[in-house]
Amino acid sequence: MPEGRGPAVVHVPVLPKETLALLSPVAGGIYLDCNLGLGGHAELILERSGPDGILVGIDWDSEALAMAEKRLARFGERARLVRSNFAHAEEVLSSIAIGPVDGVLLDLGLSSLQLDGGRGFSFADAESLDMRMDDRGGETARDLVNQCSAEELADMIYHYGGERQARRIAAAIVAARAAGEIKSGRELGEIVYRAVPRRFHPKKIHAATRTFQALRIAVNREFDNLETLLSSLPRLLKPGGRVCVISFHSLEDRLVKRTFADRKKYQPLTGKPVTARELECRQNPRSRSARLRAAQFSDPGC
Repeated sequence: MPEGRGPAVVHVPVLPKETLALLSPVAGGIYLDCNLGLGGHAELILERSGPDGILVGIDWDSEALAMAEKRLARFGERARLVRSNFAHAEEVLSSIAIGPVDGVLLDLGLSSLQLDGGRGFSFADAESLDMRMDDRGGETARDLVNQCSAEELADMIYHYGGERQARRIAAAIVAARAAGEIKSGRELGEIVYRAVPRRFHPKKIHAATRTFQALRIAVNREFDNLETLLSSLPRLLKPGGRVCVISFHSLEDRLVKRTFADRKKYQPLTGKPVTARELECRQNPRSRSARLRAAQFSDPGC
């Protein structure tokens, strides 16, 4: 969900044409955008489902939600936005008296708003090491980095980040915090950068990228939330309803693929995941790792 920061920046969502084609919104339909962000996909869905289609947008980032509200204000009551975790999608729909929907979209990407928002998602952040999408409670990345054992950190960085230097990085973090609490993304980024031997530095990304990804996933319980949403899809969708998921991590994509493999409930609409074309990747580098899978719900007995 790569997005620009500020009202003057135009947000172009990842794989917009492909997502719309697979979700296939129609006039009068009801759609659920589970990770609204700045509303790029939502705007396209509302335009396509006019004049009376409804979109329910969920996001637990209050700043993103406020910006999406401004973007979608022209649609009036057709856009119904709620601050919540998408794992609670069933409760959200129930709270606004909306039953099963015609389509569900979940874009799992991290936005520029979050990367540049001073919350420690970036190793350039000199002020914070938070990483919470929802700032109303829960552990921060600062808590994990300064309190977890070396073994716990290594397992986390390896499992969620796919980082082969996880044990070396974890040891360096524990050694560094012995001299004082690690407080910022920049500080952590420098620790990780120095811990990884230069011969093992990735060519296209910063040496700390996978470590930061792992911490973000752990802080926000992203895989747990995804599993909860995927398990609730049969109760969210009307028979014949469609679901599109855009993932950016191999483990996320694996969970989605496994869910859609249940032929009693789903008819896959994509064989291999749909990826961004060369032009989109050049214009929006973050789209390079996007993977779109879609399926049609086919089991009215669930």
